[in-house]
Amino acid sequence: MSKSPATDPFRFHGGRLAAAALHFADAPKPWIDLSTGISPWAYPVPELGLDAWRRLPEPEQIADLELAAARVFGLNNTAEIVAVPGSDMAIRMLGALFANQRGAMLTPIYSGHKAAWPNASEITIEEAAGHDLIILANPNNPDGRIVSPDHLGAFPGQVIVDEAFADTAPATSILPERGDAIVLRSFGKFYGLAGIRLGFVIADTAVAERLRAMLGDWPISGIAATVGLAAYQDQQWQEVQRHRLQEAAERLDRLFEKSEIEIVGGTSLFRLISHDNARELFEILGQSGILVRPFSDDASRLRFGLPGGEDEWRRLDYALSQWREMQ
Repeated sequence: MSKSPATDPFRFHGGRLAAAALHFADAPKPWIDLSTGISPWAYPVPELGLDAWRRLPEPEQIADLELAAARVFGLNNTAEIVAVPGSDMAIRMLGALFANQRGAMLTPIYSGHKAAWPNASEITIEEAAGHDLIILANPNNPDGRIVSPDHLGAFPGQVIVDEAFADTAPATSILPERGDAIVLRSFGKFYGLAGIRLGFVIADTAVAERLRAMLGDWPISGIAATVGLAAYQDQQWQEVQRHRLQEAAERLDRLFEKSEIEIVGGTSLFRLISHDNARELFEILGQSGILVRPFSDDASRLRFGLPGGEDEWRRLDYALSQWREMQ
C-alpha cells in the first residue's frame, strides 16, 4: 500500500519544514530548505503602498502584468495568456477542463499532474504517438529531461506543457511557436517568490476564456500583480539571476563529486542525485537541519535545491562530510 502525503509528507512535495521540524526535533536551526526548486535569491520586492493591500486589483493592472509576461515569453496575443494563482492551481483547473479525455503523461513528472489526471497512463517519449492528450513537464521535474521544441511540435493530439523551470533556459521553451499546445509558466521558482502564488496559462482563446470564467474577476492579488509586473520588466535582473543560478548549480555538482554521489539530472535550480544509501543521506541531512526531497517511487534518489548564503554552503558541505565518514 502506498503511503499518503499525511503519513509520508516528504515524498510527495518539497517544502515541508513543519513536518521536518517534528521528525528531526533535535536538528539545529535555522533549517535550510533544499527540498524545492525555488531560487534562494528572490526578486527585490518594490515598495508597496497601503492601497496595494487594501484594494482589489484593477482589471487594467492584471492586463498590464499579462502584457509584460507575454513580452518575456515572446507572445503577441495577450488574449491567449491568463494570470493564475500559481501554476499548480492551473494544473488542477486544466485537469477539470479536460476531465472527459484520457490523458497520457511522460513520466517521471511532478506529482500535481498525477493528482490532476489520476486516470492518465504513464508513457515514454517514444510512446507519445496515438494519444489524444499528452501531458509533460519541460524541463522536467525532477530529472531535468528536455524535449526539444521541434520534437514537441510533432506530438499528435492536444499537448499540455508545464514549463515551470523554463525561465532558467528560455531556449527550451516551446514559446512563442506553440501551435495549439497549452503551456503553463511559473513565476515563483525563478524569481524566488513562491509565496506570491503567481503563474500563467498560454492557450487558444477558447480555453483561455474558459479559464478566466472559472477564476472570476480577481484571479490573483494586487500584490502579485504589482511585484510580477516589476519583475517581468526587469531584464537585467533576469540575466543576472540565470548566471548566478548556473554558477550555484555547478558548485553543488562539485560537492557531489567530492562525495562520489551520482548526479542523474536537474536544471540550474536543482539537482537530482542517485545513491544506494540515499535514505541514510536524507536522515543525516535532516539531523543537520537540512531538508531535501526524497521520492516515493525510487528510494535511491534525492533532489537538492540550491543553498543561498555561505553559511548554508558550509553546513551542507559539513553534513556531506559526516555522511562520507559513515560509508
